[in-house]
Amino acid sequence: MIHFPYGISDFHALRTEGFLYLDRTAAIPVLEAAGKQLIFLRPRRFGKSLLLSTLANYYDINKADQFDALFGGLSVGNHPTPERNSYLILRWDFSTVSAQGDIEQIRQNLFDHLNDRIRGFLDHYHPQLPNPNVVLNLDNALSSLEQLLEALKNNGQKLYLLIDEYDNFANEVLVRDVHNAQRYRDLLEGEGILKTLFKVIKASASEGKIARVFITGVSPLVLSDATSGYNVATDISQMPRFNALCGITHDELDGLVTQVLQHCKHDDALREGMLQTLKQFYNGYRFCYEMGKPLLYNPILCFHFLRHYQDECTAPRQMLDGNLAMDAARIRYIASQPSGLRVIESILNEEHPVLLDFLENRFGVEKLGELQHDERYMLSLLYYFGVLTITGTGELGKLALGIPNLVTRALYVDELKQRVLPAAQERIAVAAMAERFYQSADLHPLADYLEQKYFAVFNNRDYAWSNELTVKTAFLTLLFNDIYYIMDSETALKRRYADLVMIIRPSMRQYPTLKDIVLEFKYLSLADLKLSGAQVREQSRETLAALPAVQTALREALAQLQDYQRVLAEKYQEPARLHCLAVVALGFDRLVWQECC
Repeated sequence: MIHFPYGISDFHALRTEGFLYLDRTAAIPVLEAAGKQLIFLRPRRFGKSLLLSTLANYYDINKADQFDALFGGLSVGNHPTPERNSYLILRWDFSTVSAQGDIEQIRQNLFDHLNDRIRGFLDHYHPQLPNPNVVLNLDNALSSLEQLLEALKNNGQKLYLLIDEYDNFANEVLVRDVHNAQRYRDLLEGEGILKTLFKVIKASASEGKIARVFITGVSPLVLSDATSGYNVATDISQMPRFNALCGITHDELDGLVTQVLQHCKHDDALREGMLQTLKQFYNGYRFCYEMGKPLLYNPILCFHFLRHYQDECTAPRQMLDGNLAMDAARIRYIASQPSGLRVIESILNEEHPVLLDFLENRFGVEKLGELQHDERYMLSLLYYFGVLTITGTGELGKLALGIPNLVTRALYVDELKQRVLPAAQERIAVAAMAERFYQSADLHPLADYLEQKYFAVFNNRDYAWSNELTVKTAFLTLLFNDIYYIMDSETALKRRYADLVMIIRPSMRQYPTLKDIVLEFKYLSLADLKLSGAQVREQSRETLAALPAVQTALREALAQLQDYQRVLAEKYQEPARLHCLAVVALGFDRLVWQECC
């Protein structure tokens, strides 16, 4: 039985209490060679804190007697570097620093954290520093730090400074309230406390008081504003050799799935189906420009799934995890920008990936005005947040960005749904309507709702959505459901794109009333039809369906659906459950449809 380290980032606990640890220690010699001061950016829930804990245990002078117990059998245990167990470790975790209150309160929260960590450091290294002569300054933790560093230098000790989530509370100040730019400036500009702190770190490293620094964070947003205070670190985030430093590889996941199935005494024939599900929901992350590097899985989400499967011998009902709440807030931040919803709509168009010349790697508060209107900054920020990833290259070698997987796609869809259906009661009613559609494939109630209420909201937006894509997006926001369905047309249709494919999840195929559904959309403008909106609304669907332009659009959609139908019927061997619907939108006023026989 595997003890999955869900939510546990303490390397010592993992190695001494029998938890799973995926060995990343081969990277330690490579990290040593990369530089004395390193910055490593990754999205939340990707194992950055565990990486820092691993480094802390490897380099801590007080852990030398535990080296074999902690690192025996691991790559670096078999080939240790000369620097092992040769440092005193000071570790800060800015994710624990509250961003609540005014700037003075945040400053004090930061000072409290630094002083607490210095106090713990002195206790831990009392044998090495019996009389450090450090008096904690509760009103100015920078003074406490300066005293500590001077004591270490006088004692001939080497310090390794580890900073986790360096940008957390500064980003929280900004992202949680789009009007917080001034508070953000107060933290970072001029003599802002964060900028001053990094100046101290830079000066101390140059004077030999700090031997090594390793900093993790999510985005480079703070880097630009702190750069004059700390511009000497090497950013290794997009170096190909560190692409898989955090995350899970396919081969690792394959082994874990095999063990879990054996534990449940399930047939190994289920392995490919489970791997496919995990790939669709949790895979898709690439952290460098080199396309040959493998895509990675989100570790905590994989552990969420596998731990549940191991305990219950069935897949979890919900593929989304509560840890995604912060990602939803960051998508909401982008959506709140003047052109943010247009960006989200373009991201959801999987057939045409968004393109960038390069990822912006340093942008600060002075770029916030541009962020509101410049898609480059929005897309780069979404990449760092982990809700976009590098999917390939496009024209002229530009980076193609896309949604990494279905759990992330759900966050985008939910943001659109919240904005179009702000009333909770209406969202509940729509969910009930969608559930009836899942079991009947009868489009009438849903079409009535779209015609009477939903299209009006889309049509009145102040951003320009492409017409056919708007129809698809409307259906997607109403029908997206990761409990019952895998909605992944690329995988299901051998890299051909249907507009909306809803394939029942393997664990839900036991419920016979659920239908596999494929929807293909066409859009005809009122000008195409040579009709006014009033004329379209007055006529019956039967009359509208007989119009020559509508008949042509239906035939085109049905021809495409016949190809998809053959592929899906062959793959899932349940043709009776498969319903393929051609849907034609007449402006944003009416819908007609026909099922493919």
